[in-house]
Amino acid sequence: MNPIARPAYLDWLTRWRDKDVIKVVSGVRRCGKSTLLELFQAHLLAKGVRPDRIISINFESIENERLTDHRALYNHVAANLAPGQTTYVFLDEIQQVGHFERAVDALFVLDGCDLYLTGSNAYLMSSELGTLLSGRYVELKMLPLSFAEFADGIERITPGLSNAEKFERYVRNGSLPYTVALADDERNIREYLDDVYHSILLKDVVERFKITEVATLERIARFLSGNIGSLVSTRNIVNTLKSSGRSADQKTVDKYVRGLTESLLFYEVPRWNIKGKDVLVRLSKFYAVDTGLRANLVAGSASDVGHILENIVFLELLRRGFAVYVGQLDSKEVDFVAVAGNDFCYYQVAASALDPATLERELAPLRKIPDSYPKYLITLDTIFKDGNIEGIRKMNAIDWLLAAPGEGIQ
Repeated sequence: MNPIARPAYLDWLTRWRDKDVIKVVSGVRRCGKSTLLELFQAHLLAKGVRPDRIISINFESIENERLTDHRALYNHVAANLAPGQTTYVFLDEIQQVGHFERAVDALFVLDGCDLYLTGSNAYLMSSELGTLLSGRYVELKMLPLSFAEFADGIERITPGLSNAEKFERYVRNGSLPYTVALADDERNIREYLDDVYHSILLKDVVERFKITEVATLERIARFLSGNIGSLVSTRNIVNTLKSSGRSADQKTVDKYVRGLTESLLFYEVPRWNIKGKDVLVRLSKFYAVDTGLRANLVAGSASDVGHILENIVFLELLRRGFAVYVGQLDSKEVDFVAVAGNDFCYYQVAASALDPATLERELAPLRKIPDSYPKYLITLDTIFKDGNIEGIRKMNAIDWLLAAPGEGIQ
C-alpha cells in the first residue's frame, strides 16, 4: 500500500524548507513520522534535489547503530556535506543517540546543512536540546491519522464504504497508519496495537524514568484509559491503586503519569476558568493518543461511545492548531475551550442529543458563556444533524471531522 497522504504536515515541512532553523517532528511511536520524512524526501527529489544531497539516518535501524555516538554522527554527516550546496539531513528517532543535543548543536552551525529531526516523546524539546537551541528550532507536533486521512486510506483498500462505516472502523481500530494496511483483520490489529503499546511503555517510559514497578505503571495506564473525559487527580489514582491491593505515594504516581504523558501516550488537559480567562491548577482530564490503543487496555470500551467521541474531537482540535482546555463556568463544565491566539471556540460533545433533556443539558453550559465566540455541539445524530440553536451550531461529528482536515496547523 502506498503511504497515506499527510498534506498538512507535508506543507509544514515544505514551508520551512531551507529556513535557518532546525525542523523537529515529535509524535508518539508509529504515528507516521518516518513515512512523513520519506514523503518529503520524495518531494525534494521531484523538485530537483540530487539524491547525494539527502542524508537520511533512522536510528532504530541496526545498520546505524555505530552512529548512535554523537561524535560518530557528527563526523559522518560533516564528511558528506558539499561546499556551496545545501544538504538535507534527516535524523529519525534522534533520542536514540547519546548526548544527541551536542551533535545537533554542532551540525546546525555548519554551512549548507538543513536539519530535520524526529523524536517519540515530548521530552525531546524540553530537554537539553530545547535549552541549548532555544530560538533556533521549530516543532511540528504530529498525531496519528485524522479521520479524513484514515477515510482516504480505507477507500484505497476497501472502496465503497460509507462514511459511517469508515468511522466505525476508525473508532474500533484507532488511527495509527499501519492499522489501515491490516485491512480490518481484528486479530492482527489487536496484536499490532499491543506490540506498539508495550514498545512505548518500555522504551519511552520504563527505560527513561527507570521504573521498576512496571505492573503499577500499567495499572495507571489502564486507569487513565478507563477515565478519559473524567476529571482526575493524583489522589484518585492513589486510592484506586490501594483498593486493588497496590500502594504508591503521590510523588510516585505523579512521576508515572508524567512518563505516560511525555511518551505522548496520553494528553493531560487542564481546566480553564471561562470568566477569569486563566488556567485552574487542580484536577485535569486525560485523553488517549489513539482510541485503538485505548481499546486494548479497557475491557468493554466499545460501549463508551460518548467519551470516545470526545477523545476524537479533542485530538482533531489539536490537529487544527488549537490549545485545548476543559472549560469551567461556575458549577457548569464545557467539554472544550479551544484557543488560537486571542480567539476562542467552545465545544460540547455528546453521542446523541435527540432526547430533549439531553439536549438541554448539553446546551446549558454554552448558553451561560458571556461572550460571542463560536459555540458548537458535536454529536453523532444524523436526524436534523445540522442546525443553529440560539447561536449554538449543532453539527454531525463525521461531517465536522471531514470539513477541514488538518486546518490550522501553524
